[in-house]
Amino acid sequence: MSVGKAPFSDAWPDAWDASALSARASRARVLADARLSGATTDLFLDDAARLDDRTRWMLGRSLRANVGAIAQDLRRHAARVLAGRGATALAETLLEARDDVAERLTRAGLLRDPALMDEMIARVRADMLADSLPTVVAGPDAPSLLVRLADAPDGVIAAAARALLAAESRRRTALDEATGRSDLPAELHHRLVWWVAAAVRPGDAPDIDRAIAEAAARSLAAHDEGERPEAAALRLAVAIDARPDELPDLLIEALGDRRLALFMALLAHALNIEIEEARAMVLEPEGDRLWLAARALDLDRPTIAQIALSLSEADARRDIEALADQLDAIVAIPPEAARHALGPIGLPRDFRAAIGAIERAAA
Repeated sequence: MSVGKAPFSDAWPDAWDASALSARASRARVLADARLSGATTDLFLDDAARLDDRTRWMLGRSLRANVGAIAQDLRRHAARVLAGRGATALAETLLEARDDVAERLTRAGLLRDPALMDEMIARVRADMLADSLPTVVAGPDAPSLLVRLADAPDGVIAAAARALLAAESRRRTALDEATGRSDLPAELHHRLVWWVAAAVRPGDAPDIDRAIAEAAARSLAAHDEGERPEAAALRLAVAIDARPDELPDLLIEALGDRRLALFMALLAHALNIEIEEARAMVLEPEGDRLWLAARALDLDRPTIAQIALSLSEADARRDIEALADQLDAIVAIPPEAARHALGPIGLPRDFRAAIGAIERAAA
């Protein structure tokens, strides 16, 4: 995936040099081969796996915002370190750099990291789905679910709701203004910080490298993945700790309030799974695992139908008519059978990945 424009050709030299011309021709051949490879891959890519234009644009924007926030932070702190050591010229060199860090990382292939792409694509699709959900309000003057929770008499619930409101606001601001801090999970933030650190280097300058390394270490120490909207939503779901008879209305109201993170967190807490797993279920257009999860929680027909209708209105990939035809069969699934069908979904992700690798090898 490209998040930038095609590389612009350098100006032709005034003095013709055979080696320079050969290098230019060689570079053109490499670019042509890369374009052919990309076009061929795209041609044979299954439509279900292909990103639509809006998702591609949003993904590029989100990647640039995260990379840009880290790059800005590293440059500023490294420049302060250098200025404090009397190296003001080096500090100015670092601050005045205008290179495209996201494009450098793309060319190096680092942004193709599967774990990073999994997180970023899921986040973008979740944001797009949330923005497209139909809004359902109880009345013209009725406050939304999250606002009511923020004013709840239970101080733990109220604090968790306010934290979610703040986390969502920070993410929107960071995306709109390409400022602020990265709010990736800790492991991905750790990787991205060092990749960006390598990309902001203006050249081979040991003093600058040491200052950038100090800035990167500072960024890693200051990162708190608990400030992510997903983490805040899960804390709120834990604080609410909905009873089985309360869960259906909360799920439906969370969707009606367009609080997809809270919807996913309520599912995750009820199923005792990671919120990333709940997010994956919700984003799958087929919905098979989501409906199994719904039956594992013993959700009834009206609740499943309302959830399906809300999601289908927000996501054109979902076939609501096909689901309507299958709704009786879904509701007839016993909760215990649904839990068994979902398999070891409640186990830690790395544990499940290792189990899968061993089972594939045995097969």
